[in-house]
Amino acid sequence: MTKKTRYIERDVDHRTNVREDLNSDIADYYDQSYWDYRTSWLNSHNLAIHYGYWSHNTQSHSDSLIEMNERLADRLDLKAGDHVLDAGCGIGGSSIWLAENFGVRVTGITISPTQIDQARKNAKKRGVEHLVNFSLQDYTQTSFAEATFDHIWGLESICYALKKSDFIKEAYRILKKGGGFAIADGFACKRNLTEKEWQPVLQVLNGWAMPNLSLPSEFESDMTASGFKEIAFDDITTNTLPSSKRLYYTALLTYPMEKIMSTLRMRSAVQSGNFKACFGQYRVLHDGIGCYGMFSARK
Repeated sequence: MTKKTRYIERDVDHRTNVREDLNSDIADYYDQSYWDYRTSWLNSHNLAIHYGYWSHNTQSHSDSLIEMNERLADRLDLKAGDHVLDAGCGIGGSSIWLAENFGVRVTGITISPTQIDQARKNAKKRGVEHLVNFSLQDYTQTSFAEATFDHIWGLESICYALKKSDFIKEAYRILKKGGGFAIADGFACKRNLTEKEWQPVLQVLNGWAMPNLSLPSEFESDMTASGFKEIAFDDITTNTLPSSKRLYYTALLTYPMEKIMSTLRMRSAVQSGNFKACFGQYRVLHDGIGCYGMFSARK
């Protein structure tokens, strides 16, 4: 008997728990989930709110987070003094790391005022406030002039765009000729999903305030249409699975506490949704429903 499937359209907000508009929900998600990340994922030295990259030489979770940064940076020809846009900068982790390690100037943008404040404090604490600047902007429609940046960087942030093509077009507009483009993110592997496959995907979309996932082929097509050259995609799902598994088991071990706190109304719906997404994301990556990869290109 053939299993019934549903077609998951692109460029559509598939969440079933929409609270306000998409940007407000995304900002609210990160603001409310910060302490979950702070206590279980990042540390004072490493401000990374993203999956890690695990190679044969990776020794720890913290090392894997830095290695993800390094692998993405390898796709850009970074030189001291270059101007980099950190699209979806969060609390400034990537921006600060790039400034510290390459001496580049970084402009980080996010749609969360709270993250802007945190990022500025983090940059000052790390002594790189002269190299980094943060502003409240939507990366699909920025206020920057054409050909402003030498490089565009996006680490697990582009998945939040309703239409990924809007980000790609804007990135191309504000990137200098010959400039580099590098992003790392989650992607869908197929559009037709069984109900069993759809459930963990929906768990992730709802829990992490993500509208949808793009297929790598769709993303590449949008990049080509915008004018990007030397487009390359690397599927690194295998290298990120240890991080995905860590997130899954962290949630599993803390489930009793989450249950108690939710019952006592000590956890908001947003925070509980973030917790549930930890289970869904592992199924999505482990079962091949989605993948994790890096795109790089030049203008």
